Amino acid sequence: MTLNTLQRITIEPNSTATSAVIWLHGLGDSGAGFSPIVPILKLPKDHQIRFIFPHAPEQAITINQGHVTRSWYDIKSMELTKRADLNGVLESEQAIHALIQEQLDDGIASEKIVLAGFSQGGVMSLFTGLRYPQKLAGILAMSCYLAHGDKLPPDLSSANSQTAILQQHGEQDQVVLHSAGKIANKLLLENGYQTEWKSYSMQHTLIASQLTDIAKWLKTILIE
Repeated sequence: MTLNTLQRITIEPNSTATSAVIWLHGLGDSGAGFSPIVPILKLPKDHQIRFIFPHAPEQAITINQGHVTRSWYDIKSMELTKRADLNGVLESEQAIHALIQEQLDDGIASEKIVLAGFSQGGVMSLFTGLRYPQKLAGILAMSCYLAHGDKLPPDLSSANSQTAILQQHGEQDQVVLHSAGKIANKLLLENGYQTEWKSYSMQHTLIASQLTDIAKWLKTILIE
């Protein structure tokens, strides 16, 4: 992966963007998998949020017999504490930093930027957001786990110790177990993070009521 080269789909607001949501997809997907949700969120027509849906690079995935697909990191085991290849996580973190820097260079303040992600993308939003050295507006972590499985990332940033976090998970999720998300939630709460947990009667997916909750959350931290 080369920094500053992540391809992406960008959806601009009707007026000049003053905030941004960087939305990270899951294993085997692409930015195109989530970009259609923007109108479904039904945000105010005069919102000034830029939505960025980057595509992860393609790489071989160990648990999928080396099949090459878009992924933020290799998955070498289904065991929670060994699932995420941490070298790959760190490499993707740098690519996400470059995306954030692009927004900063375009005049959008860090505290008006949300990191959002589903599954693998959620792992990256938590890992990157909790470590990012400047204050962010929020972290959205959907159907995911912590990169280290049962502990928070190292080198946590005090800048984001009170940043709004929304965690969402399906109660019937068989890809990333509900319990894996709850482990992350418990650790965040124990360490004083401002995280909100929402469970849904769903599997490893997104549903309409979840998107409604995301829209309300985004309005609270980026619009109201």
